[in-house]
Amino acid sequence: MRREISAGGIVFKRAKKGIMFAMIVDSYGKLAFPKGHVRRGEQLGEAAAREVCEELGLCQLTLLKRLGTNDIWFRDRFVHKGYLVHKFIHYYLFEAPGHVRIVVQPAKTTGERVRRGLWVPMEDVLRRSSYDNMDPIVRGAIKFIERQTSEPSSNV
Repeated sequence: MRREISAGGIVFKRAKKGIMFAMIVDSYGKLAFPKGHVRRGEQLGEAAAREVCEELGLCQLTLLKRLGTNDIWFRDRFVHKGYLVHKFIHYYLFEAPGHVRIVVQPAKTTGERVRRGLWVPMEDVLRRSSYDNMDPIVRGAIKFIERQTSEPSSNV
Protein backbone atom coordinates (compact mmCIF):
# COMPACT_ATOMS: atom_id res chain seq x y z
CA MET A 1 0.00 0.00 0.00
CA ARG A 2 1.14 3.54 -0.79
CA ARG A 3 0.19 6.69 1.10
CA GLU A 4 0.08 9.93 -0.88
CA ILE A 5 -0.52 13.58 -0.03
CA SER A 6 -1.96 15.89 -2.69
CA ALA A 7 -3.29 19.43 -2.77
CA GLY A 8 -5.79 21.00 -5.11
CA GLY A 9 -7.58 24.20 -5.88
CA ILE A 10 -11.16 25.23 -6.28
CA VAL A 11 -10.72 28.36 -8.39
CA PHE A 12 -13.39 30.90 -9.25
CA LYS A 13 -13.55 34.19 -11.06
CA ARG A 14 -16.11 36.99 -11.19
CA ALA A 15 -17.04 37.38 -14.85
CA LYS A 16 -19.76 39.25 -16.76
CA LYS A 17 -21.72 35.99 -16.79
CA GLY A 18 -21.43 35.69 -12.98
CA ILE A 19 -19.26 33.48 -10.79
CA MET A 20 -17.41 30.84 -12.83
CA PHE A 21 -15.45 27.84 -11.52
CA ALA A 22 -12.37 26.36 -13.22
CA MET A 23 -12.67 22.63 -13.86
CA ILE A 24 -10.61 20.02 -15.65
CA VAL A 25 -11.44 16.98 -17.72
CA ASP A 26 -9.21 14.41 -16.01
CA SER A 27 -7.44 11.26 -17.25
CA TYR A 28 -10.68 9.31 -16.87
CA GLY A 29 -12.70 11.80 -18.95
CA LYS A 30 -14.50 13.12 -15.85
CA LEU A 31 -15.04 16.71 -14.73
CA ALA A 32 -12.94 17.44 -11.67
CA PHE A 33 -10.72 20.08 -10.05
CA PRO A 34 -6.95 20.51 -10.44
CA LYS A 35 -4.79 18.72 -7.89
CA GLY A 36 -1.46 16.98 -7.57
CA HIS A 37 1.28 15.70 -5.31
CA VAL A 38 2.82 17.89 -2.64
CA ARG A 39 6.60 18.22 -3.04
CA ARG A 40 8.97 17.69 -0.12
CA GLY A 41 9.12 20.87 1.99
CA GLU A 42 6.18 22.48 0.17
CA GLN A 43 3.25 23.94 2.11
CA LEU A 44 -0.17 22.54 1.18
CA GLY A 45 -1.58 25.89 -0.03
CA GLU A 46 1.55 26.51 -2.12
CA ALA A 47 1.24 23.05 -3.68
CA ALA A 48 -2.43 23.68 -4.51
CA ALA A 49 -1.58 26.99 -6.22
CA ARG A 50 1.32 25.40 -8.12
CA GLU A 51 -0.89 22.54 -9.36
CA VAL A 52 -3.59 24.97 -10.57
CA CYS A 53 -0.92 27.00 -12.38
CA GLU A 54 0.64 23.90 -13.98
CA GLU A 55 -2.63 22.26 -14.98
CA LEU A 56 -4.73 25.24 -16.06
CA GLY A 57 -2.28 28.11 -16.58
CA LEU A 58 -4.06 30.10 -13.84
CA CYS A 59 -1.13 31.55 -11.94
CA GLN A 60 -2.41 34.90 -10.61
CA LEU A 61 -4.39 33.54 -7.69
CA THR A 62 -5.52 34.90 -4.35
CA LEU A 63 -5.71 32.23 -1.64
CA LEU A 64 -8.94 32.74 0.31
CA LYS A 65 -9.30 29.72 2.58
CA ARG A 66 -8.71 26.04 3.24
CA LEU A 67 -11.81 24.05 2.28
CA GLY A 68 -11.16 20.55 3.58
CA THR A 69 -9.61 17.18 2.85
CA ASN A 70 -10.77 14.15 0.91
CA ASP A 71 -9.48 10.75 2.00
CA ILE A 72 -9.66 8.23 -0.86
CA TRP A 73 -8.52 4.70 -1.67
CA PHE A 74 -7.85 3.42 -5.20
CA ARG A 75 -5.74 1.07 -7.30
CA ASP A 76 -3.13 3.04 -9.24
CA ARG A 77 -3.43 2.71 -13.02
CA PHE A 78 -0.64 5.07 -14.07
CA VAL A 79 2.55 5.37 -11.99
CA HIS A 80 2.58 2.47 -9.49
CA LYS A 81 0.30 0.18 -11.48
CA GLY A 82 -1.81 -2.14 -9.35
CA TYR A 83 -0.74 -0.69 -5.99
CA LEU A 84 -3.42 0.16 -3.47
CA VAL A 85 -3.14 3.88 -2.70
CA HIS A 86 -4.50 5.79 0.30
CA LYS A 87 -4.52 9.43 -0.77
CA PHE A 88 -5.28 12.56 1.23
CA ILE A 89 -6.22 15.54 -0.99
CA HIS A 90 -6.25 18.96 0.69
CA TYR A 91 -8.37 21.57 -1.13
CA TYR A 92 -8.03 25.36 -1.06
CA LEU A 93 -10.25 28.12 -2.42
CA PHE A 94 -8.63 30.61 -4.79
CA GLU A 95 -9.93 33.64 -6.67
CA ALA A 96 -8.55 34.41 -10.13
CA PRO A 97 -8.82 37.78 -11.92
CA GLY A 98 -12.01 38.07 -13.99
CA HIS A 99 -10.18 38.36 -17.30
CA VAL A 100 -8.01 35.20 -17.09
CA ARG A 101 -8.27 32.35 -19.56
CA ILE A 102 -7.56 28.68 -19.00
CA VAL A 103 -4.53 27.40 -20.91
CA VAL A 104 -3.84 23.66 -20.76
CA GLN A 105 -0.37 22.67 -21.92
CA PRO A 106 -0.05 19.55 -24.09
CA ALA A 107 0.86 16.49 -22.01
CA LYS A 108 4.57 15.64 -22.07
CA THR A 109 3.99 12.08 -20.91
CA THR A 110 1.38 9.40 -21.17
CA GLY A 111 -0.61 8.46 -18.10
CA GLU A 112 -2.39 10.87 -15.80
CA ARG A 113 -2.99 14.22 -17.45
CA VAL A 114 -5.47 17.04 -17.85
CA ARG A 115 -7.33 16.61 -21.13
CA ARG A 116 -8.82 20.11 -21.09
CA GLY A 117 -10.01 22.92 -18.84
CA LEU A 118 -13.22 24.92 -18.79
CA TRP A 119 -15.13 27.56 -16.84
CA VAL A 120 -18.41 26.35 -15.34
CA PRO A 121 -21.11 28.69 -13.94
CA MET A 122 -21.52 28.47 -10.16
CA GLU A 123 -25.11 27.27 -10.50
CA ASP A 124 -23.94 24.24 -12.55
CA VAL A 125 -20.71 23.29 -10.78
CA LEU A 126 -22.18 20.75 -8.31
CA ARG A 127 -24.24 19.05 -11.00
CA ARG A 128 -21.29 18.87 -13.40
CA SER A 129 -18.69 17.65 -10.90
CA SER A 130 -18.12 13.94 -11.54
CA TYR A 131 -16.98 12.97 -8.05
CA ASP A 132 -19.57 12.87 -5.24
CA ASN A 133 -16.91 13.18 -2.53
CA MET A 134 -16.26 16.73 -3.80
CA ASP A 135 -19.79 17.92 -2.97
CA PRO A 136 -19.07 19.06 0.63
CA ILE A 137 -15.90 20.87 -0.47
CA VAL A 138 -17.60 22.62 -3.41
CA ARG A 139 -20.62 23.51 -1.22
CA GLY A 140 -18.20 25.09 1.27
CA ALA A 141 -16.66 27.16 -1.53
CA ILE A 142 -20.06 28.29 -2.81
CA LYS A 143 -21.24 29.20 0.69
CA PHE A 144 -18.08 31.27 1.31
CA ILE A 145 -18.43 33.10 -2.03
CA GLU A 146 -22.14 33.79 -1.48
CA ARG A 147 -21.46 35.15 2.03
CA GLN A 148 -18.66 37.32 0.67
CA THR A 149 -20.89 38.62 -2.16
CA SER A 150 -23.86 39.38 0.10
CA GLU A 151 -21.90 41.27 2.76
CA PRO A 152 -22.16 45.07 2.44
CA SER A 153 -19.02 46.80 1.28
CA SER A 154 -16.89 48.18 4.11
CA ASN A 155 -15.63 51.08 1.94
CA VAL A 156 -16.75 54.38 3.48
